[in-house]
Amino acid sequence: MHPPVATGLSGLCRVTEHLYVSNGRAASRASLVSANKITCIINVTETKSSSAGFHGVEYVHIPLSDSPSTRLGDHFDEVADKIQHVAQSGGRTLVHCNAGVSRSAAFCMAFLVKHRGVTLLEAHAWLKTCRPMARPNNGFWKQLIHYEEELRGCTSVRMVSSSMGEIPDVYEKEARNMMPL
Repeated sequence: MHPPVATGLSGLCRVTEHLYVSNGRAASRASLVSANKITCIINVTETKSSSAGFHGVEYVHIPLSDSPSTRLGDHFDEVADKIQHVAQSGGRTLVHCNAGVSRSAAFCMAFLVKHRGVTLLEAHAWLKTCRPMARPNNGFWKQLIHYEEELRGCTSVRMVSSSMGEIPDVYEKEARNMMPL
C-alpha cells in the first residue's frame, strides 16, 4: 500500500486507512474526529485533552513529554499493537501529541515498521508524504533505530555527527537536498 496524500496539514492527516495523526488542537475537534470515523484516540501529551470525553471513542492517554530523554520506546509495542487491534476490528485510530510533529510521528513510524513491514527509512518517507512537518526529536530517533534493530536485526537509519550534535542521517540528507546549487 502506498502512503496517502496529505488530508489537511492543520487537521487530521491520514497515514493509512485506519491510522491518523494530528496535533492536539485538531484532535479536540469533535467534528473532525466524527467526520473521519475515529474510534480510538491515543493522546501522547503530558495532560489529558478534551477529546477524552467524545461519545463512542476509546481514549488512551500516555503521559510523556517531548524530551529526547523520554522513554518513548517503552511504549512502541503497546501503541503499535493497539493501532493494529483497532484496525483489525474495523476501527480507526488517531495518534496525537501537542504539535503532531515528534511523539505522535514516532509512534506512527513504529507502527508502520512493526505492522506494515516497512523499514524505518521507508516509514519516515511514508509519514513525511502525509505529514510533512513530522520530525521526531533525536532521542526518539535513537529509540526508533533500536526498535527497528530489535524487530529486524538491522537498521535502515543511523545517527551521524553534525554541527548540531548527533542527528539521524535522514535529516542530514534532507538538509543536503535543500541547499542551493
